[in-house]
Amino acid sequence: MDTTLNLANLGLELPSPSYLVGALIFGLIGYVGYRRGRHTSRPALTWTGVGLMVYPYAISQTWALWLVGAILCGWLYMQWNG
Repeated sequence: MDTTLNLANLGLELPSPSYLVGALIFGLIGYVGYRRGRHTSRPALTWTGVGLMVYPYAISQTWALWLVGAILCGWLYMQWNG
């Protein structure tokens, strides 16, 4: 039996490669932000890092993943040296 066909019949689809790459990249950036925030005792960095690591679980569209990830990375960049 074809597993992907059975999953499609249930309404489940596998994510695209660009979604998986985006989730991996933003998760790693989030981990770095989390570690920096914990090391410097800065909650803005810590929680932005947590947000970057967790939000891919709540977003299913690839374009939304990249848009929210870019916004959160921009916020992380602004908070990095502040």
